[in-house]
Amino acid sequence: MSTLPARAERRCHNAVNPLHSCLFFSPDLGAELGKLGIEEPSAAYFATRAAAFGPVGAATVTATFYNFNPALVAEHVPAVWSVASPEQVLGARLRAADATLRRLLGEEIIASDEMAEAARLALRATEACTPHARPLYAAHAELPVPDEPHLAFWHAATLLREHRGDAHLAALLAAGLDPVESLVSHTATGKGMAIRWILSSRGWRRTDWEAASGRLRERGLLAAGEELALTDAGTALRAEVEEATDRMDTAPYEHLGAEDVERLTELGRGFLFTAASNGAFPAEATGR
Repeated sequence: MSTLPARAERRCHNAVNPLHSCLFFSPDLGAELGKLGIEEPSAAYFATRAAAFGPVGAATVTATFYNFNPALVAEHVPAVWSVASPEQVLGARLRAADATLRRLLGEEIIASDEMAEAARLALRATEACTPHARPLYAAHAELPVPDEPHLAFWHAATLLREHRGDAHLAALLAAGLDPVESLVSHTATGKGMAIRWILSSRGWRRTDWEAASGRLRERGLLAAGEELALTDAGTALRAEVEEATDRMDTAPYEHLGAEDVERLTELGRGFLFTAASNGAFPAEATGR
């Protein structure tokens, strides 16, 4: 039985994860990868997130990323590794993370005791992460921890993100939600990204989206009509997906303890507020 307050791990994740994911929206990442010859946004994303695996093929990326169109993945993987090696991409990623965090948070926060504390807490949480059935986490766990506190914090945020993300994919699979259905049902909760952003970034067509919506309606999970809204059954299923994810992601936060989880959440929220205020996330990615 968990000793944490209800959903404490989810709240902590929601505070810490964006400090990792803001990198994918950062012009600094595009600039660093551009120096290596990787300029197409999808190629940059696949390379950045998959580099920890080594020079894997499209099947591995499709399987572990879950909700991207396999055809889009195959356009760029494994061809991207002939442009730049995974080791080069990992170096560029870390340089971009450094530049991004310095730009979004400012040098005072970067050098603060609070950042050093957040790094210590986040790294301690990762001590209880487990690799079994978590391929993206396991690959990233083999990477060295950076020396500078803000990069150590970013590295730990990456580990915690992928640890939870791998569990989330297991929960989606158990719920019977295929890649597009998972995107549609998440958007229908009101918490997803803008549909146009999802379609362009994930490589799906509007017809794919409508077909998935139809399947969800047939299952009684999506309400009839043009408005994208979950039924009571759909709401319950999405809630169970999140609860199952929480159950599979409790260990790092139990290891940290309730008081330190609350403190890491507090620190993460403070950093996130500053980063968001400085334009960490593009407006076009939100809304419907």
